[in-house]
Amino acid sequence: MFWKRLLYVLFVVVVAAGAGLAGALAGGISVYRVLQPQARLSPNAAAPQVQVNPKVVVVTPESTAQPGQQAGNSNPVKIEVNTVNVETAITQTVEKVGPSVVTVVSNLPTQSSPFGLISGGEASGSGVIISDKGYILTNQHVIDGADSIQIVLANGAQMPAQLVGSDQFSDIAVLKVDGALPAAAVLGNSDALKPGETVIAIGSPLGDFKNTVTVGVVSATGRTLDTGNGYLMEGLIQTDAAINHGNSGGPLVDLAGQVIGINTAILRSAGSSGDVVEGLGFAIPANTVQVIAAQIIQSGRVARPYLGVRWQAITPQEASMYGLPVQWGIYVSRVLAGSPALSAGVQAGDIITHIDGVELDDQHPYTNVLFSHVPGDTVTLTINRNGKTLQLKVKLVEGNS
Repeated sequence: MFWKRLLYVLFVVVVAAGAGLAGALAGGISVYRVLQPQARLSPNAAAPQVQVNPKVVVVTPESTAQPGQQAGNSNPVKIEVNTVNVETAITQTVEKVGPSVVTVVSNLPTQSSPFGLISGGEASGSGVIISDKGYILTNQHVIDGADSIQIVLANGAQMPAQLVGSDQFSDIAVLKVDGALPAAAVLGNSDALKPGETVIAIGSPLGDFKNTVTVGVVSATGRTLDTGNGYLMEGLIQTDAAINHGNSGGPLVDLAGQVIGINTAILRSAGSSGDVVEGLGFAIPANTVQVIAAQIIQSGRVARPYLGVRWQAITPQEASMYGLPVQWGIYVSRVLAGSPALSAGVQAGDIITHIDGVELDDQHPYTNVLFSHVPGDTVTLTINRNGKTLQLKVKLVEGNS
């Protein structure tokens, strides 16, 4: 009898242990299945963080009765709906910078015509708040010629803005508003950018789609664009993040949430070939923006060197047409009274070919070479006068020329 009881107890213990082991194994498999997808999604801190909140919706059909059967035997149907919260570096950056992005609306002046007065209408672009003092960055071409300026915050609130100053050469303008602002963005070091780095453009394309977010990469740095106004925009950031009309003046942002550029231009066709192109957007580097904006905020203008001449660019086409002795340079049509050029001995009819040894050509336009100096610099002008080469020293002053 004793041995039977002992065997019975051992049997019960073995069965209980087996059941416990099976339960533990099943639980472990369930946990593994739940965690394994998240492990694939989150191999490191930079990967998306996914949180799933399941919700079961019970739907009760009106009736599941078949023909000839009694109605009322309804079986509920369970439909699972998941709310998935995905956090990435991009979504976090947009949440951080988005409130500081504004739409800039320029009210253009009324113009007269033979048929009466014509309203100038509105032009719109984008901008970004850079200070809790109310300073906002945008492009000069966004506010050019405006009678008055309004900004529209991300939440839809509108505020009047005053123009602090602008600089056509860099295409930067600074606005100021009074009142509480939702956020201010931080400028980053654009010199540290690398091709392939992820960037985000935020702005108001066409003026209607406020705070639109597009994502791309830094395609290249140090790009140059011909403005068609006698000078080049140099050192630009090229990106394939979608930029459209209305994005001008908005920020280009890195994944650290720093503004590393101000969007300024897009290309739709490739040079003389006329090929349609996509993904060619350009931004002014933040380091350039910081220098220009600081001068505008401090004095309302950018200190540019002034020579004091009226001029016409010379290219090989003009040189051939008019039989000029040089292929590149600028033809001086007039020397302004009281100017540094007049003091240095520059005369109407002179052709300036070099400034401080830098030859003026299609890659080094006169304005770019002149603006590479600052007021107070003394430079040497190489001049062709009636076929003879002269060198004149001139001290540049601040002004517009």
